[in-house]
Amino acid sequence: MDAEFVKSVYHLNDLPRDGKPQIAVAGRSNVGKSSMLNKLVGRKKLAKVSGTPGKTRCLNIYLLDEKYYFVDLPGYGFARVSKTEQFAWSELTAAYLERPDVPQALVCLFDARRTPDATDIEWWAWLKEHGKPFLPVLTKADKLSGNGRQKSLREFTRVLPDGPAPVWFSAVNGTGKKAILNWIFANT
Repeated sequence: MDAEFVKSVYHLNDLPRDGKPQIAVAGRSNVGKSSMLNKLVGRKKLAKVSGTPGKTRCLNIYLLDEKYYFVDLPGYGFARVSKTEQFAWSELTAAYLERPDVPQALVCLFDARRTPDATDIEWWAWLKEHGKPFLPVLTKADKLSGNGRQKSLREFTRVLPDGPAPVWFSAVNGTGKKAILNWIFANT
């Protein structure tokens, strides 16, 4: 898959306006959004990966196969920045997500090792209420055993019910890559 970084967007007026579908990638800070993008396109350093939560502070736009935009959103939850800056990120993200024309679909990442918390529950309710197609992805699948995955899936569906079935994903071994790409192509 051909992929390139297009630009970082701090204001919605700077979004691409060429009509290509936009797929937003959202999730908690440090859930693996950049790692997933790199694995999906087969490039190790297209998106910058950091061990420090809160490195994505804008909408990072990537062009895939000259047909689709991946829009990497700032993570929600813990980040070592001021409350003012966190508020600005959430405002930018909310303004983007609430536009009727974009995104066409969302890939929503959740750490498979964590039980969804109040912020995840609020995000899940927002996704269901707004009616855009979304795919829940349980990241870091390689860090759980088979029994650990079963337990994680039960807990995920207990706390976040009535939504699409989640896809397991590992940036280490590529588990789920094909399913995610197939979903993206089917929903754009």
